[in-house]
Amino acid sequence: MILNKTTEYAFTILGFMATREEEMYSAEYLHDQLKIPRRYLRRLLTDLTKHGFLKSSLGRNGGFVFAKELKEINFQMVLNALEGSDALTTCFLGFSCCVVDHPCVMHDTWVEARSKMIETLTNTSLADLREKYQRDIAKNIPTI
Repeated sequence: MILNKTTEYAFTILGFMATREEEMYSAEYLHDQLKIPRRYLRRLLTDLTKHGFLKSSLGRNGGFVFAKELKEINFQMVLNALEGSDALTTCFLGFSCCVVDHPCVMHDTWVEARSKMIETLTNTSLADLREKYQRDIAKNIPTI
C-alpha cells in the first residue's frame, strides 16, 4: 500500500499542528514551516475542514485549529477521509488482478499485515503523536 501525496501532506500538517493544538495556524505559516505548495496546502486545509478535523476562521487573525480533541482523531479516520475506506484493500504489490480467487504471491501475508496496520492506525491518535513528540523533546531526541 502506497499513500498518495495528499495523505502524506495531511499527516504532516496534522502532526505539526498537534504539537501546539491550541494555536491558530494560518495557511501561510504552515506553508513557510512545512514547504507544502500553497495551492495544494489551501485545498488540503479545505478538505480537512470539510471532513471535520479542522475548523477555520476568516479575517486578519484567522486560520485553522482543530475541530475535535486530538484523542478523537486517529490516523485511520484521516486515511479513510482522504483515500477512501478501501485504501488498504488493494494488492500489496499493486497488481490489479489480485483477488481472493486469483491471489498474488503476497496476498495471504498482506491480509495479516493489513489487519495489523489498520489496528495500529485506528489505535494511534494525534494525542498519542503529540505525547511522543513532547517526550522526545524532553529527552532532546531529534524528531522527524
